[in-house]
Amino acid sequence: MNEKENKMGTDRIDALLLKMGLPIIVSMVLQAMYNIVDSMFVARMPDSGGILHVGELAVNALTLAFPIQMLMVAFSIGTGVGVGAMLSRKLGQKDAEGVARTAENGIFLGLVITAAFMIFGIFGSKFYLKTQTSNPVILNMGTKYLKICTVFCFGNVLYGIFEKLLQSTGKSVLSTTAQISGALTNIVLDPIMIYGLLGCPAFGIAGAAYATVIGQILSFVLAFIFQIKRNKEIIMHAVFLKPRLQTVKGIYQIGFSAIVMQALMSFMTYGLNIIFGAISQQMVTAYGIFYKIQQFVFFAGFGLRDAITPLTAYNYGARKKKRVMQCIRFGLIDTTAVMVIGLVILQLFAHPLAQVFGLTKLTESLCVSAARIISFSFVFAGINIALQGIFQGIECGNASLIVSLLRLLVIPLPLTWWLSRLPLPDISVFWAFFAAEGIAAVVALLLLKWAVSHRIKPIDHKIINYKGVD
Repeated sequence: MNEKENKMGTDRIDALLLKMGLPIIVSMVLQAMYNIVDSMFVARMPDSGGILHVGELAVNALTLAFPIQMLMVAFSIGTGVGVGAMLSRKLGQKDAEGVARTAENGIFLGLVITAAFMIFGIFGSKFYLKTQTSNPVILNMGTKYLKICTVFCFGNVLYGIFEKLLQSTGKSVLSTTAQISGALTNIVLDPIMIYGLLGCPAFGIAGAAYATVIGQILSFVLAFIFQIKRNKEIIMHAVFLKPRLQTVKGIYQIGFSAIVMQALMSFMTYGLNIIFGAISQQMVTAYGIFYKIQQFVFFAGFGLRDAITPLTAYNYGARKKKRVMQCIRFGLIDTTAVMVIGLVILQLFAHPLAQVFGLTKLTESLCVSAARIISFSFVFAGINIALQGIFQGIECGNASLIVSLLRLLVIPLPLTWWLSRLPLPDISVFWAFFAAEGIAAVVALLLLKWAVSHRIKPIDHKIINYKGVD
């Protein structure tokens, strides 16, 4: 055995998946803190200016702004997934120049994404929010919050790239350290900047935005330092910062499906905001609160997925069929187990969790109903999330895309709209998520059977074409 080989090609898969995955899970769960902590504190903003339930209106504004924040995450993490998987494969092939070029081109793409969202934030925030609400209070608060989060988005976007550089070489502890530092900073600054504590002006909802971007910038700075000082397997050179079409194409051949998967979550949430808004304003707020509670569970699953992807990609690039099959088996088991734990927690504690936000009785009741119904879909979601990471690792990006389309767009939006037209829409609409995840899981397992036959079994018999994606 080559003693210099990366641990992803030598250590036990089950232990390695947990060792790599647990720090990422902690990182991802803390990432969920950014939005839920904002909601917790703004929900308790005092009434002012003769406006009642200011806190709940502020939560509604955050909910309407959230799809754009998700879209930023889609492009940064999706690009990062492509960079990370490509890096893992290049490392497995011992291609040092390919590693450096992939890393630098990934950073270039991060800068382009940053510029695009800054321009949108300045010129498009208010127009975007007007498509979801006509309430002037919500519109004003949402515009203020969204502009800050987009104009200062460079920390959020670039951290998504540097996080994957660290994770691609198994240094997930360092990326987690950076993420924890930013999350804790956000948590500490939120009440100070929202309510005006310790001599700081009371910025209100703008304070939540400032606290978020400051935390994100800190995470990026630390991840950048860790990459330069500690990640010696990726030696970057400024000459490779210039974009190269073949490298960019390779990144997005892998990462495009991850971008679409994340972006579909943004589009789904945007569509649901409109559908739920036609039922009642409280439905929008209730689902927005539940979605952020749900993120703790889903981000734990995403953390394991982000460990599965580079681990599978490395062993796929190194042509180790047995280890790839172990990645599939343990990835499915571990991710589904995490989602089942989340299901149990929400069934038992839905009401206490909703009470934390100080909502009106109607909104709180709707939030509890959403939690108890939608959480039944988590078992199927675990299968979908794991297989999406595996598909990305073995260059079956289209398979991952198909699963994303089914679970996040093709099934849930039309079904939710139809259920909203029936009696008791404030309850029935939530069953659309169960149907979407269940159908997508069946399709994902069928696609896995195809991938094993056409991608993994041939490893022993022929050279794999790394330039294409089935």
